Amino acid sequence: MESTSLRGRRVLAIVTNYGVEQDELLVPVARLREGGAQVDVAAAENEPIRTLVGDKDPGETVDPSLTISAADASAYDLLLIPGGTLNADKLRQDGAAVGLVGAFRTGGRAVAAICHGPWVLVEADAARGKTLTSYASLRTDIRNAGGEWVDRSVVSDDTGGWTLITSRDPGDLDDFVGAIAKALG
Repeated sequence: MESTSLRGRRVLAIVTNYGVEQDELLVPVARLREGGAQVDVAAAENEPIRTLVGDKDPGETVDPSLTISAADASAYDLLLIPGGTLNADKLRQDGAAVGLVGAFRTGGRAVAAICHGPWVLVEADAARGKTLTSYASLRTDIRNAGGEWVDRSVVSDDTGGWTLITSRDPGDLDDFVGAIAKALG
């Protein structure tokens, strides 16, 4: 990714302080920053974020930039929701996180979610009318929420006045980050 192609673009990643899938947070953050974007990581609490690998093995620790409740959606171009079963399950119960999805959607700004991250979209009623993908176990949840689930490495859907980018798992990160960069570019 060219180091200036995303200059001036701002991305907000939202996570809980324990359970986010390491590569689904760290890879997009690093690549988008390399592309020139400013990326802030908002956590539920202003404490270190403990990532996991495969939902069970300890991963790297990351310091958040701010808390989810302090994030101003209007300051960002794209909302990034990494997966991790524990992370996504807690985020979908966090009113501030769900509210951010709604604010990005109504503001016509892009949202990108990978793996279990679309659970937050379901809770925010943001899957309705959209075509998306996710970790396969969310298929029924997405369909029940009015979305069309497909099995592809990345899906970009710009219907309804806002762009939704989704991917299935860490194996899709190259396609996922590429679609995010395209949406931001």
